[in-house]
Amino acid sequence: MSSSPKAAPSKAAPSPASRFPVPALADLPADIRQRIEAVQEKSGFVPNVFLALAHRPDEFRAFFAYHDALMDKPGNLTKAEREMVVVATSNANQCQYCVVAHGAILRIRAKNPLIADQVAINYRKADITPRQTAMLDFAMKVSFEAYAVGDEDFAALAKHGFNDEDVWDIAAIASFFALSNRMANVTRMRPNDEFYTLGR
Repeated sequence: MSSSPKAAPSKAAPSPASRFPVPALADLPADIRQRIEAVQEKSGFVPNVFLALAHRPDEFRAFFAYHDALMDKPGNLTKAEREMVVVATSNANQCQYCVVAHGAILRIRAKNPLIADQVAINYRKADITPRQTAMLDFAMKVSFEAYAVGDEDFAALAKHGFNDEDVWDIAAIASFFALSNRMANVTRMRPNDEFYTLGR
């Protein structure tokens, strides 16, 4: 007597946040859970980067501490300009997550629904100022030819009103997001659907 074949156990769909294990919110340390819940309350969803990096709590804390220090500080670079650096260099690094997520933030901070696509695809043809183009030229050099950065780069940026601390900021943002871009690609992090329509 033949028995009917057993159905194969269903596999859980892979998380859009990461190919690595994604912990449940209830299992996270209190400080990380509170940070994620605060972001969820503000935006209406949990960006996948928070879930992916929660896999390693110590690195989560270090990552977001540095992120906040770079992206939320006052200074000669506006918050929108900081996001331009992220979007332009992340596109060059082929990081889907960072281009989409930070493109949304750029649209909101610049109050411009077109700017993120322009900067991501070809910032040299975007509707931005010569100052911002010089900023992005330098950010791209840091991303791909940091070994070639020299006094002439500082001098070129100074002509557009950037001081040495601004140059540090541009370089640090490009460098930090080089890490973020690579980890997003390795972890197979996908942008949340909500990002695509924000700021449009």
